[in-house]
Amino acid sequence: MAEFSEEITLEGHIIDSWILPRVFDAVMDLGGTFDLQEIRVGRHKDETSFARLKIVAGTDVQLQRILTALQDFGAVLVSREDVSTQPAPCDGALPDDFYSTTHFPTQVRLSGVWMDVTGTEMDLAIVVDRAQPRAHMVPMAEVRKDDAVVVGHEGIRVIPLQRSRERELFSFMASDVSPEKPKRLVIEEIAKQMRETRAHGGKILVVAGPAVVHSGAAPFLARMIRAGFVQVLFGGNAIAAHDVEGALLGTSLGVALHSGQPIEGGHRHHMVAINTIRRAGSLRKAVEAGILREGIMYECIRYNVDLVLAGSVRDDGPLPDVIVDMGVAQQRMRAAVQGVELVLMIATMLHSIATGNMLPASVKVVAVDINPAVVTKLADRGTFQALGLVTDAELFVRELADALGV
Repeated sequence: MAEFSEEITLEGHIIDSWILPRVFDAVMDLGGTFDLQEIRVGRHKDETSFARLKIVAGTDVQLQRILTALQDFGAVLVSREDVSTQPAPCDGALPDDFYSTTHFPTQVRLSGVWMDVTGTEMDLAIVVDRAQPRAHMVPMAEVRKDDAVVVGHEGIRVIPLQRSRERELFSFMASDVSPEKPKRLVIEEIAKQMRETRAHGGKILVVAGPAVVHSGAAPFLARMIRAGFVQVLFGGNAIAAHDVEGALLGTSLGVALHSGQPIEGGHRHHMVAINTIRRAGSLRKAVEAGILREGIMYECIRYNVDLVLAGSVRDDGPLPDVIVDMGVAQQRMRAAVQGVELVLMIATMLHSIATGNMLPASVKVVAVDINPAVVTKLADRGTFQALGLVTDAELFVRELADALGV
């Protein structure tokens, strides 16, 4: 029977990060076999390990499928070929056998030299400019005809996250989801990480859903913004509309925030809020005119937080600040996440998944929702480094604000 094989190497903390056994499992799960031809085990904490394996499959298609899976673990083909490229056939489309990126740091070999690929994000293509030389991850829609798009497996090196030697909240594989975590201890550690991030100028992003307002957490998030712990905020029309509703009318979804009781005629309050901002022209103009004097949106405008509100087909209004073109919204979000080191995702599934897909794996992520399925889905969609907390939005934001001392 014919065999198709390739040799790969793995290097780093591949044993205590469980990378080597996961490679074994992946090969067997995909129907292949392996021969461990060489292994060198690091004997000190700062010493890495090395392994060389021969991967064998029954068909070339099966072998390519195995190699694709192994590259996510940092496997490098032993062959010394440069990365292969093919011209894009037209604007917004890729050649056959294009390489689809992960959110791990990635390198390509050009003229025999390993070069970092910029713009790390999952599910993009890699476009190479050999004249510069440089390589950049590019969304499919932004690829242009004849761009040199990376194809195949040769000359590509992925650098996966490896287990931290220190006991640390965001260490590798810390993303188990459970409602039974000691939340106060975890929140205090998150506050510590936030203070450290801001101490060296790192940016913190909050991705917030309307439940932040409905649950009564908005004043605590506003305090965090005033204290300088939020540099970027992502959301949709809903959180902005209900935040403005709360600031102008004291309700959210027509329910009084001070008592939790529904207000007669309150069903139209969010529409009143949206209309008020539309008449003013924008959130910023409403702040400048003295119409909007408190709340999350007010503090974002006042402290120049990079605010990106991405809309949807179900939005009322929407507010004039909401971006209704999804291509433009993606571009704004990609630009805003540059330099972000820590992300708090609070009570919003779709915006959290979208944001997670744009983040390098090195970014620390905290996902908070009352529904465990939402936190789990975030990890299932690729943001496995997220630390999941199953709890109420108000409880989390209030406790975090207290831990930060704001």
